[in-house]
Amino acid sequence: MDHSQHDHSHHDEHHEHDHGGHGDHSAHDPAIFRRKFWLSLILTIPTLVFSQGLQEILGLTGPRFPGSQFIPAAFGIAIFLYGGLVFLKGAVTELRAKQPGMMTLISLAIVVALGYSIAVTAGLPGMDFWWELATLITIMLLGHWIEMSAVMGAQDALGELAKLLPDEADMVHGDHVMTVPVSRLAVGDHVLVRPGAAIPVDGEVVDGESDVDESLLTGESAAVAKSVGAHVVGGSVNGSGALTISVTKVGGDTALAGIMKLVAEAQSSRSSAQLLADRAAALLFYVALGAAVLTLGAWLLLRPDDPAFVLERVVSVLVIACPHALGLAIPLVSQISTALGARNGILVRDRLALEEARRIDVVLFDKTGTLTTGRQGVVGDVDDEVLALAAAVEQKSEHAIARAIVAAAKERKLRIPRSKGFSSLAGRGVTATVGDRALTVASRRVVTERGLELPAELVNQSREVSAGGATVVYLIEGDAVLGMIALADTVRPESAEAVQLLTKRGVRVAMLTGDSREVGEWVASRLGITEVHAEVLPGQKSEVVARLQADGSRVAMVGDGVNDAPALATADVGIAIGAGTDVAIESAGIVLASSDPRGVAGTLALSRATWRKELQNLFWATGYNAVGIPLAAGVLFGAGILLPPALAAVFMSVSTIVVAANAQLLRLVKLR
Repeated sequence: MDHSQHDHSHHDEHHEHDHGGHGDHSAHDPAIFRRKFWLSLILTIPTLVFSQGLQEILGLTGPRFPGSQFIPAAFGIAIFLYGGLVFLKGAVTELRAKQPGMMTLISLAIVVALGYSIAVTAGLPGMDFWWELATLITIMLLGHWIEMSAVMGAQDALGELAKLLPDEADMVHGDHVMTVPVSRLAVGDHVLVRPGAAIPVDGEVVDGESDVDESLLTGESAAVAKSVGAHVVGGSVNGSGALTISVTKVGGDTALAGIMKLVAEAQSSRSSAQLLADRAAALLFYVALGAAVLTLGAWLLLRPDDPAFVLERVVSVLVIACPHALGLAIPLVSQISTALGARNGILVRDRLALEEARRIDVVLFDKTGTLTTGRQGVVGDVDDEVLALAAAVEQKSEHAIARAIVAAAKERKLRIPRSKGFSSLAGRGVTATVGDRALTVASRRVVTERGLELPAELVNQSREVSAGGATVVYLIEGDAVLGMIALADTVRPESAEAVQLLTKRGVRVAMLTGDSREVGEWVASRLGITEVHAEVLPGQKSEVVARLQADGSRVAMVGDGVNDAPALATADVGIAIGAGTDVAIESAGIVLASSDPRGVAGTLALSRATWRKELQNLFWATGYNAVGIPLAAGVLFGAGILLPPALAAVFMSVSTIVVAANAQLLRLVKLR
């Protein structure tokens, strides 16, 4: 699998979509602009040295010899053809699309400067503009190079993901291991992942134990313990143990490929801030034309005998109006926020969803698989000895309850004694001999059938946990009930913090569940949620969302399953938990790569920070035009303030750099 190729196609895909309104100038590689800038800069030097106009302004006498007056013209035309044509092509694209923007404005300025300078060189009285044409094109190329580098830099943060997949894998073939290209792996193949190596594909552990670093995909810094049966993701890095994995997904189906696809989709989706910038660019084009016409008319009346001065004002107006920074203002922030989100496990499929997230009033969580793990686990207080003995009895059983009891004992690092004589009681429990003790782990039904008496404290305890929807099993020896173990869908350890973070932000948190009201209330009380919608059938989930929206509230729905898809689509913002199904992911605008619900608060923080940066950049990009255009037109000429075109070009580049630097500050935002 050629990742570099994958990378470039990804970039190209983005660039085809992202700048419709700007003559697609970002489809250019920064290297092209870098090359054009340096060569144009070299060609600009002799243009400046031999320009008579510049010499007059500076009061200097430069080198002169017969024909030297044509040197600026020769170099100026060369710069126009080499460095300026790229802007003209962009202008043609914009005008064809009836969306004049920044390329049209740059082209207007350089064509006017070229035409006027040719006329002066051919004998029209006045001051030539060759040096200004050269500096304008060179500075524009520098601005574009900065812009492209910044945009591509944000892109490359995501491109790095693809490079993390190794090109080769160690495939287990019978009793030996052979190295094969990753592209040759098929579902079902067994792959050996050595300590410290990157995991090449998605798979399931069939042998070995290790800790795996999945931070790249989930944003979670802590390594995740993996043992037989655990799922591993391509691109994550193996810890100190060797793992043998059975391949479950290859190529375009892997989680990493899915992330790259989501990112590409996000970058091609248009945001309302981007549309706002497009409209501002079009508006500036008309403002610039209007200002140029007014400038021309006013100065022709005031200085009819000085066409050079009049034309200089017109050119200055057109130069200062170039909304170069405006073209960069939104795309750059979007790129950086998408990359920042991806590094924190927040995958933005639709930029409008990210923009909408900052206005969310209510977050509605689906309970199972979102706030809870969706798997049975031991809840409540259990005596260590009871748990160890129950795990000894259950260790040969494949039942979900048995697996949960054994997992809980291992988690507590208890020593699980050996058992023998294991047998199942037809769905009601299991028996085994541990040492010389005949033990049974069984349901309440077996306790009743055997006529056993429960100790008073166990009666109260079991009544309490059963109300919360837990399943209760008992450890029995002979006629004595030694203890009880309650099992329920375990609440994710991060869920309480996720609810807290949202409440702190002034967001209402509600929970949705198909379980009974008791179960719903029990989970909600543990998480600090007061609003519970329980006993909701799968088909009614979207109705709950619509009910919450009825009072004008903006609702974010967070879910993971197939039956959440309609609700995710109905909500103002649909957020899918990454461990969920493809259908849920397809219906959501934002996907949390890890199953950590704290990512919802991170999404809201990212949304608010992104919007703030976009507005700041729009202000910087358009504000300087509001000051610059009147100055360039010569409004303060009476006070001795005049803005020459070259200075206008410098101004314009400074605003571009301010916008680029401001966007980079978004990287400092903490989402946790």
